[in-house]
Amino acid sequence: MSSAPTAPQPPDLAQARSLWGLETPGLALSLGGTHGPDQVATHRSWVDLAEALGLHSVWLPEMHFQPGVCPAPLIELAGYAARTKRLRFGTTSLLLPLHPPEEMAAEIATLDQISGGRLLIGLGRGFQKPMLEAFGVPLAEKRDRFDDALDQILDLWRDHNGRDGRTALQTTQRPHPPLAVAAFGPKGLAQAARRALPYLASPVETFDQIAENHARHREGLPEPGGEVLRLALRTVFVHENPSVLEAARASLEAEMAGRRKGMPKAVNDAMEAPLDERAILGTPDFVRERLGEIQSQLGLDLLVARPQLSDIDRSDAERSLRLLSEEVWPAVTAAS
Repeated sequence: MSSAPTAPQPPDLAQARSLWGLETPGLALSLGGTHGPDQVATHRSWVDLAEALGLHSVWLPEMHFQPGVCPAPLIELAGYAARTKRLRFGTTSLLLPLHPPEEMAAEIATLDQISGGRLLIGLGRGFQKPMLEAFGVPLAEKRDRFDDALDQILDLWRDHNGRDGRTALQTTQRPHPPLAVAAFGPKGLAQAARRALPYLASPVETFDQIAENHARHREGLPEPGGEVLRLALRTVFVHENPSVLEAARASLEAEMAGRRKGMPKAVNDAMEAPLDERAILGTPDFVRERLGEIQSQLGLDLLVARPQLSDIDRSDAERSLRLLSEEVWPAVTAAS
């Protein structure tokens, strides 16, 4: 297996922002990892709200063998693409080592066609040993398999996009849908950097860790001094009511404590940090000021925000997203 793919020539930053539709910093919605028959109508209404608010995109993860997770994000996103006109759709962590590359190349290309070129692909390797073993992937081989799969996918798109006439493997976006890599530790960051792909920061990294990882990622880019897009997933909850904010904080703290079991050591170490170093909860004025500080520190091109919390009413979560998109984020981007 190949662990050292040929370094591509990356687009310049302005071109990359244009390909992603991020000429100005964008705000996106994460639907998180809670999925299932009881969530279908809820998720559709979240997508409809994101479209109505003019958000940049909606993002889904891939996860398996746990209650309520999303095992087939491309299929779910295809349904959302059919009910929207403008909204982009992304995967936070399409797990390449688990799937045949030919199948992934065809499914991504098909969804790019269905959506009219509104697809964004975040790629991952997976970290949970039982899940990888269930798919026949030894833990030690996941990075090599990731590289091999991505090389094959890119080759397939390159071959078919160069042909006359439409084929199932041709993508609407050229040379292919924009790609990013979900990464956390040094090895994942290096893997993203070698390919000159943006790294998608996870919700558990602290803001200082993201800044450090941006520097580490930039040092590994093929072109010295190069720059790529900066993307981050984050829990952001905005509300005027102190009691709702208190309940939101308690809900998120309980959620974080419950997620630590089975996480890699690097993730658990990051989660030792106080909640306010990785999440943003507060009044509109507080969140506006805090996000302004974070933008000054990180210079994010895309913030993928999650307002949903398990013990918070849907109406309050929707209120949070409206405040963030209509009042807070425009003020932050205007000042940056």
